[in-house]
Amino acid sequence: MSLNEALEQSEPGLFKRVHSAIRKQRLNQRTEQTYLHWISRFVLFHQPRKPETLESDDQQAFLLYLQDRIQLSRARLNQARQALVFFYEDVLHNPDLLAESA
Repeated sequence: MSLNEALEQSEPGLFKRVHSAIRKQRLNQRTEQTYLHWISRFVLFHQPRKPETLESDDQQAFLLYLQDRIQLSRARLNQARQALVFFYEDVLHNPDLLAESA
């Protein structure tokens, strides 16, 4: 299953919502790919839960997993954080659920 298919499976129409928000912000293709990657991995990490139910503790758990278990570089971890900020602000329209460090 591709990451984009995972978004659709977690919530029908979610891929389209993410893609629409990316286009609205006029992000470049590289940023689009990066955000889709991290948002999809975040959703898969917490499956079968719906993205709208994921709160700041869930974001922290994902970021800690990336940092401690996957041992991402600081730059890649920052990309993941920025993708989550974009996801909660521009796709879900609920920045109140953002983790403080996101």
